[in-house]
Amino acid sequence: MTTTLDCEAPSIARKTLWTRDFSLYFAARVVSLLGDAMLPVAAALAVGAIYGVSGVGYVLAVWTAPFVLFVLFGGVFADRLGARTMMVGADLVRIVTQGVLAVAFFVGAPPMWLLLCASFLSGTAAAMFEPGGKGMVPLVAEDPQRANGTLKIAEAATQLGGPVLAGLLMALTGAGTVYAFDAGTFLVSGLCLALIRFAAAPGAGPDPTSGAAAGEPSTVLLDLRRGWVEFRSRSWMWSVILVWVFFGMLVFGPYIPLGSRLIGDRLGDAAYGWAMAGLGAGTVIGGFVAIRFRPVRPLAAGGVAMIGFMCIPLSAALELPLPAVMAGHLIGGASWAFWSVMWSTSVQTQVAPDVLNRVTAYEVAGSVSGVAVGQALVGPVSAVVEPRDLLFLSAGVSAAVCAALLLIPPIRRLRRV
Repeated sequence: MTTTLDCEAPSIARKTLWTRDFSLYFAARVVSLLGDAMLPVAAALAVGAIYGVSGVGYVLAVWTAPFVLFVLFGGVFADRLGARTMMVGADLVRIVTQGVLAVAFFVGAPPMWLLLCASFLSGTAAAMFEPGGKGMVPLVAEDPQRANGTLKIAEAATQLGGPVLAGLLMALTGAGTVYAFDAGTFLVSGLCLALIRFAAAPGAGPDPTSGAAAGEPSTVLLDLRRGWVEFRSRSWMWSVILVWVFFGMLVFGPYIPLGSRLIGDRLGDAAYGWAMAGLGAGTVIGGFVAIRFRPVRPLAAGGVAMIGFMCIPLSAALELPLPAVMAGHLIGGASWAFWSVMWSTSVQTQVAPDVLNRVTAYEVAGSVSGVAVGQALVGPVSAVVEPRDLLFLSAGVSAAVCAALLLIPPIRRLRRV
């Protein structure tokens, strides 16, 4: 009898991951993620020095809003025009926005209107980039699970290295250099993506990332509707996203403001940095485990692993010593990484290629919306309720999320392709 944690027998001939296409795609994603990781630090330090905390908030909010609004259209255009076309175009836009800001900071203090315009355009470009970024994985890798695990490890590395690099460049050279370096990362990303040569498929066009059917009447609204129908028809998918909205609102969104405050006030700002280092190390471990462990029911296995995520808010709420806080973040990071790989691989292998980008856009929009609401509400709520009590609530919600993932039959029963 097969259990939720049974694994497939290892394949006799292990598929090669590091093909030319995947190597180029990996390089593009790494440098792009590095640029994304540098952006919040650059905004906080450079914009904050001129316009204060409120200015930083405005710039980041103006980036997030178009991302949430336009990511669905990013999925539609990626399916109509090709994922690679949209990704390269998005990189070109961000080369311009970050390059203009670099020049503005080299010259002096950029006006707020320029910062807001550049942030809006950059957020819109990210919305056009994101759906295709996930949808291209099965096109450049024969083994999507190994690819997703490898990408998750790289993402953890950039999340650790990006803020450090941005801080060093700010201290040594200034904001102009940070934004110029950020623009350079998108230039490298665009070049790597443009150099990918997809394997030829019978009847495929010149760019297999384009899923538009020849001669089939279509409009943007019809494509949006079809993406919604495909998303809604998969009960396992919308069930996870529904659970994830509550997870984002009550756990993921509030944790960074609450955790940084509790850990920083009690143990110092450096302690929060060490806690984040523990989180990054755990993400790397979880990525390696996800590469090797291939459960027959991936979402059920991921749901079991997510039990460890409650260690993150719990370690902060219990006011443990720094080594225990780091250990809690390490366990939580490993749990999160393993779930992320199981989820991404399930979506990429269960959804037809011609609608994958649109369906991905719906799941990204649903996930991000909960996080955005949680981040918006954490300030007013923490003024009424003690942050420590809110983190205890987050730990309880984490356990409830794991239970929901395992109790909902379509999620628990979904089998590996």
